[in-house]
Amino acid sequence: MQEFESGNIDLLVSTSVIEVGVDVPNASVMIIEGADRFGLSQLHQLRGRIGRGAEKGWCILISNPKTQEGRERIEAMIQTTDGFKIAEIDLKLRGPGEVCGIRQHGITDFRVADLIRDHKILIEARVEAEKLLSQDPELKNEPLLLKTVIERIGDSLDIAGTA
Repeated sequence: MQEFESGNIDLLVSTSVIEVGVDVPNASVMIIEGADRFGLSQLHQLRGRIGRGAEKGWCILISNPKTQEGRERIEAMIQTTDGFKIAEIDLKLRGPGEVCGIRQHGITDFRVADLIRDHKILIEARVEAEKLLSQDPELKNEPLLLKTVIERIGDSLDIAGTA
C-alpha cells in the first residue's frame, strides 16, 4: 500500500477492504469485479476512493446481474454519483428494515408511513415527539402512550440501552 501511495508501483490489487480509509490522490482507475454482488453503499464507497487528485476518476463495474434488483443497483451507480440519491434508491430496493429493531433491511415493521414519500410529516412527528419527551421524559402524563411504546418496542429499547 505504501509503495502504491508513494507512486513506486502503478497498480494495486485489493479486496473490498480498500473502501475505507484509503486516500491516494493519484489513484484514477478502479475496476470492481462482480459489482452486482456489492450493495449500493459499498459500491459508492469504493468508487469514492478514486479521482481525488488532479486526474479524473474512472470506476469500471464488471457485472452479470442475475436479478432485477442487481440490474437496478448497477443502473443506479451508472446514473448518479450523488450519495443521497444512491441511499434513497437503496432504501427503495432493499426496504428499511425495522425502525425499532435490529434487522437492517427488508419489509419494515413501520406501517404508518412511507419513509420516502412521507418524509416531511415524519420530520414534523419527530419534532413533536422530541417536544413531548423534553417536557415529560418518562411519559408520566401519557400512560397510554407509555404502555403502547413498551408493548411495541420495549425489547428494542433494551437493545439501544435506553430502557
